[in-house]
Order: sequence, then structure tokens, then C-alpha cells
Amino acid sequence: MQAKVINIKGVTFIGKAKSNHWIPMDGPEDFQGSDAATRPKELILISLAGCSGSDVASILSKMREKITRFEIDVDAESANEHPKVFTKIHLIYKFWGTDLKEANLEKAINLSQDKYCSVTAMLKSTVEIKHSYEINPE
Repeated sequence: MQAKVINIKGVTFIGKAKSNHWIPMDGPEDFQGSDAATRPKELILISLAGCSGSDVASILSKMREKITRFEIDVDAESANEHPKVFTKIHLIYKFWGTDLKEANLEKAINLSQDKYCSVTAMLKSTVEIKHSYEINPE
């Protein structure tokens, strides 16, 4: 896999990889940014949730779970000193659906976190990653 990042101005960049979709990235104005796009560090959290969410959605579909809505909230803590790496990440999987089986939800999440999600695999040796889930009424 390859990627390309181009500087636009200050700390404003655009990047793309093989899928050929541009992603803007930016920083705050007090750091030479335009405050016009997602921060690169935020993209790590979005990537983690997107990777795991794709796994979970696919697994639950194969289990024939009737999910009507699915969201993942991500809470993260960072070190106080530079480099301000993530020290803890908590993924909260939120499900809505009909007659959802908790055992299937747990299995899908665990398979993603322990086997399939490559972003989790890359991060878990340097940051504590925990998860929980909620089943919400329709």
C-alpha cells in the first residue's frame, strides 16, 4: 500500500492512498493551520472505529442479526508530554435492532478486536484498547 500527502499551506494537507479519495487534514490556527479539516491524530480514532465497525457489521450480517442502526463512540486519553500519544482508547459499540442476541454481538466485537481489525492490531502494542457495547431500544 502507498499513500501521498501534499502540503497546501501551513499545516493544511491533503492525502490519498490507493482508493484515490482525497482526505483533507488541518491543524488549529494557532499552529499555522486553517482549522478547516480533521486533525491527523483524530483520523487514527476514526480509522480504528471504521475498521472494527466494518468487521462487526459484516460478521453480524452473516449471523443474520437484524441491526437497524449501529454507531461506535470512541473515547481516548493522550500522554501529557510530547509526543502526546494515545495512552487509552475505549470503543463503545451502540446497536439498535430487533431481537439482538448479546452473545452474537460480543462474538462479533471480540473477533474484530482479537483477529480481524488490522488497525487494532497495529495500535494495541502501544495503547490500551478497551471496548463495551450497548443495546438500545428502537
